[in-house]
Amino acid sequence: MRSIRNKSKNSKIMKWINNIVTGILMTLLISVAFIVVISKVSGGEPQFFGYQLKTVLSGSMEPGIQTGSIIAVKTAEDKTSYKAGDVITYQEAEGFLVTHRITEVVSNGDSVLYRTKGDNNQSEDMNPVMAENVVAQYTGFTLPYVGYFNNFASSKNGAFLLIIPGILLLLYSVFTLWKALALIEIPQRKQAEVITEDSGKSTS
Repeated sequence: MRSIRNKSKNSKIMKWINNIVTGILMTLLISVAFIVVISKVSGGEPQFFGYQLKTVLSGSMEPGIQTGSIIAVKTAEDKTSYKAGDVITYQEAEGFLVTHRITEVVSNGDSVLYRTKGDNNQSEDMNPVMAENVVAQYTGFTLPYVGYFNNFASSKNGAFLLIIPGILLLLYSVFTLWKALALIEIPQRKQAEVITEDSGKSTS
């Protein structure tokens, strides 16, 4: 009786573990697919309800924002309303996006300029930022190192990321099926042994 209870308990534990692992792999597959698709559709910069996810590939804002991080920024609306201390994302003349902190606001008539500096840099940026070049404001939300993944997801080879969790899910499904078949075969073997023993006793 005790062995039957132990088997039932072990079976429940294995079923519970199988459900957790399958859920994790499915979540991973869906998450990777979501990131890859959103990155492709949005040109590499996912956007949700006025917020964008930007990849930081330099260390100018360390230690607050680590290299390879993903940060959440809010799309700029009133581009002349920022003040010293705010962290903004702006576009340089070369088309690159930079996220630095405002050190000074310079008003000249109707135009507004921002002097900026990276927290990890020794000196201010050489050229002030025109208000119209501000893209967004940093919200304070950051995910370290995820930017490397997002950067690859938006590349030409990013779709290959879908293969990895898919293969893991397939392998785990094969493993689960193999374990299930093994559990079925064991009772069948025992039953065959019992029949053989009974037949041997009847002929003696």
